[in-house]
Parts: sequence; C-alpha cells; structure tokens
Amino acid sequence: MFKRPPTRRRLLLAGSAFLLAAPALASDSKEKKAPAPLIQVWKGPSCGCCNDWIKHLEANGFRVQSHDDGNTDARARLGVSLQYGSCHTGLVGGYAIEGHVPAREIHRLLKERPKAIGLAVPAMPIGSPGMDGPEYGTRKDPYEVLLLAKNGSSSVYQSYP
Repeated sequence: MFKRPPTRRRLLLAGSAFLLAAPALASDSKEKKAPAPLIQVWKGPSCGCCNDWIKHLEANGFRVQSHDDGNTDARARLGVSLQYGSCHTGLVGGYAIEGHVPAREIHRLLKERPKAIGLAVPAMPIGSPGMDGPEYGTRKDPYEVLLLAKNGSSSVYQSYP
C-alpha cells in the first residue's frame, strides 16, 4: 500500500495542534501544588488553646499530626530552652515551633530557611493564634515571635504590637 508523504499543510496543522495544547500542558504542571507542609505537634490531651492553634494551622495550609502526651520531652529533644516554653511544641521542616506562633511566620521560616532551631512565642499571650477566642473578648497582648539561634540566643523575628 502506498502512503502519501506528509504535505506542508498537514505538517503545519500537526504543529499548530501541538502549540495549542502546550499551554494547557504547562498550566496543568503549574496547578499541581506541593503537598501542604506537615507539622507534628506535642501537647497535653485536654489543652483547648492548643487545639485552637492546630485549627489555625490547618486553616492556613498545614497538615497537622497531633501527639497528646505533653510537650516537655519534645521541647528538650528539639533544643528549645525552657525560657522560651509554652503549652505545645511543633516540628516542621526540621524547625522547632514553640507556642502560639502565627502560621504566617512559619510559612516565612520555611521559605527563608535560616540557620536556627526554630521559632517561639513564649508563654501564652492573649490575641496570639489559639489564644484569640471569644472568651478573651477584644483583649490583645503585644507579643514577639522569636527566632531561636543554635547558640541559645534569640532575636525578634516579628513583632505583634
């Protein structure tokens, strides 16, 4: 059987079809997002503010794996000094997250990747994520998110006046 060689018109049509499909193929690859970062959280089993902080993380693009056996061991294992302590400790992307750190700052940390232990919001300031429920009314305490250095020092990563 004799096959006709492709004509110039057929070649142009085939090339046009590819060019028309290429943007769709490129947009498909752009639409595939990396999975949400996983943060492990160690907390007490009945801590309401810890559960509210976890909801804040999930609402802001994190997957959360929660451990209800307290955070003292996790804090020590991750190298967070007791002076920076709070009611829960997290681990995400190799960084410790101590206390009511806003998700925005965790995303920033994962983007910037500084050489550090992680972030901390010491104590439990009212108005921070997880400590901002209706039971606190309109009260908001100023607080700072600290960047914890590997030498034990800290610096202000972000202020919330």
